Amino acid sequence: MLKSVFGLFLFFCISLASAQTSIGIRGGIASSNYNYLPTAGTSNVEVPGLGGTTFAFVFEHFNAKNAGIEVNVQYLPSGFRQSTDDEDNPQTNETNLDYLKVPVLSSFYIGKGGRFQLKLGPHFGYLLNAEDVQREFSDTSPPELPTFGGADDNTNKIMYGLTGGAGLSKLFGKSTLSAEARFSYDFTNPDSKNDRIFDMNFTTLELTLAYLFQIKEKKK
Repeated sequence: MLKSVFGLFLFFCISLASAQTSIGIRGGIASSNYNYLPTAGTSNVEVPGLGGTTFAFVFEHFNAKNAGIEVNVQYLPSGFRQSTDDEDNPQTNETNLDYLKVPVLSSFYIGKGGRFQLKLGPHFGYLLNAEDVQREFSDTSPPELPTFGGADDNTNKIMYGLTGGAGLSKLFGKSTLSAEARFSYDFTNPDSKNDRIFDMNFTTLELTLAYLFQIKEKKK
């Protein structure tokens, strides 16, 4: 047992010694789309989502040829805008949901100075703020999305899901510039602690630019 632990520790040290590590920032725009089941057995309802400017601190680590890991600490604005179908008197409910999101992604690339990258992995997060900006209707059939920013709302603040991305990057000495599109599917149901709706999830599309600076060069 001790030999196995020592062997894993030695392998980890060797990997770090020959690895390439970069840190940086990533920013761009994000847009969400919400889906929910009002009650069990009813059809799925799609609701337009909100978005805005997203930004993140990035840690990138390559310890194998053309493969590594990327971790982000990201601010993600989200939310939804739901309206009634009454053309004569349209009413709207709008809620902002802002998350701290941490994607942990496997990263693969092709190329040297110019790279094509693919990324995939889970993400986790926490709800920083929930605010009901506008609430004009309630008690509809099927039920509308409930409030999440009220004092009496027992909102689930945990986020988790899957994120994938693809993009192009260019090396300039120790610096890297990259453009990337990401898509994530979130299993988060902010209302899971209540019985107001049966289920809920949302997707997010991100278009971002990133700047990374190499702090440790990979040994050959």
